[in-house]
Amino acid sequence: MKKRIVIITLIAIAGVIVSLWQLSALSDGVEVSRTMVGTIPVSVFRLRDAPPAPVMVIAHGFAGSQQLMQPLALTLARNGYIAVTFDFAGHGRNPEPLPGGIADLGTSTKALLSELGQIAAYAQALPYSDHKLALIGHSMASELVVQYAMDHQNIAATAALSLFGQGITSDNPKNLIVIDGAWEISFLKDAAIRITQMVSQTPVRERETYGDFSKGNARRYVFAGGAEHIGVLYSADSLRETVAWMDGVFDRRGSGFIDQRGKWLALFFASLVALAFPASRLLPVISPMPLGSGLPWRRFWPVAIGPALLTPLILWKLPTNFLPILLGDYLVVHLALYGVLTGAGIWLSSRNIRDKKAQAPFRTSIVLAGLALAAYYILVLGMPLDTYVTSFMPTWLRVPLIAAMLCGTLIYFLADEWLTSGLGHAKGGYAFTKFCFVVSLIIAIALNPQKLFFLAIIVPVILILFIVYGLISSWVYGRTGDPRVAAIGTAAALAWAIAVIFPVVG
Repeated sequence: MKKRIVIITLIAIAGVIVSLWQLSALSDGVEVSRTMVGTIPVSVFRLRDAPPAPVMVIAHGFAGSQQLMQPLALTLARNGYIAVTFDFAGHGRNPEPLPGGIADLGTSTKALLSELGQIAAYAQALPYSDHKLALIGHSMASELVVQYAMDHQNIAATAALSLFGQGITSDNPKNLIVIDGAWEISFLKDAAIRITQMVSQTPVRERETYGDFSKGNARRYVFAGGAEHIGVLYSADSLRETVAWMDGVFDRRGSGFIDQRGKWLALFFASLVALAFPASRLLPVISPMPLGSGLPWRRFWPVAIGPALLTPLILWKLPTNFLPILLGDYLVVHLALYGVLTGAGIWLSSRNIRDKKAQAPFRTSIVLAGLALAAYYILVLGMPLDTYVTSFMPTWLRVPLIAAMLCGTLIYFLADEWLTSGLGHAKGGYAFTKFCFVVSLIIAIALNPQKLFFLAIIVPVILILFIVYGLISSWVYGRTGDPRVAAIGTAAALAWAIAVIFPVVG
């Protein structure tokens, strides 16, 4: 075992070093300056000592942040453009909450457009700008950049990723490219075709340009291969097409550089996850006999399926907007009720549950080990996420929300980890309960699409988190013998993630 741990540790460290080296090389020659425009955090990317160039204002989507837009920013900067990223109100490190939220889309849209206008004015006035301006937006922000460009004729070009496309005409906004992931919903892809068709008398084809750059009515649509709603931001297709489009509009030619961080991020985080295995060996052995419900499949599956069906039905008509965090308040209630129902199912299905509880008192060592696991998730995995992927370090506005989220996540994971552990437990039960939880969220979205639609966007992210949590939890449980350690650590990590990623509303 010791030899195995040493080998895993050495391989994982090598993976971290190689991937960090490759990730740092992506910004070679690029100068990044950070500032505040009012209360809006802003980053400016440009080649050192480069001549004046057009400015690309890059806007993130719902629950995103400017870190998420780095692949676009670095790709454009290394091709000679000036790229400007920022955090909308309620997102990332912007200290101001988002007015209105989903309940008042008119107010929230007005606030977001106002911030976009502030950044556009700041960007166009940069001393190293040639005062030509283009906008790029993803998801929620694709609608915002299109609307802003339609109202401001100084915007020379727009790139809209994952665009719904309402209100667009044949000549407004100017020079529009629409990019969707090939795996995105058909509604978005149909919109891309419809928008391009506006400027053509014949049926349009993907990756062909219609209209005329000089007249401002050029259109093009692209389906980025192998990409979904988030992956479209990392797709080489998306990045290459965006640069080519801007080159066509501004009659420029760049270096041809394309940010390909996806594979290096995968190696980096896979290595950090692998390091959790030797790190788990440092935890104390809490129980020599593996604790948990130990339910076999015949008694396990009703306990797993019941909460998945009951939770969205119970919450369907109940008000859940009691916290200033958009959709996070619903998610924490969903988790809490799901955990309560799971706990009730365990109690009803385990004949000796009282004896098992008596043999498994809560000890200080359980809490300390759980907090150590939480620290690994938040610091070792979370800080690199904050640097390379999306904002993960909270503003003071969000700190109290972490405690509120923990109320739901802790109930859920204590029940779920206990259900899926113990001698004789259902093999594959952990994966099955996570599948049931995702199905439960999908049911909730289907019952209330107007309020919960944006939860659909983060379902793939939740799946990834469950895979990572499940793998590390198995190592922690194998060492400690107590599922509550992993429950505490995972609950704290998910509470943190929800509180720092979901938008804060006023």
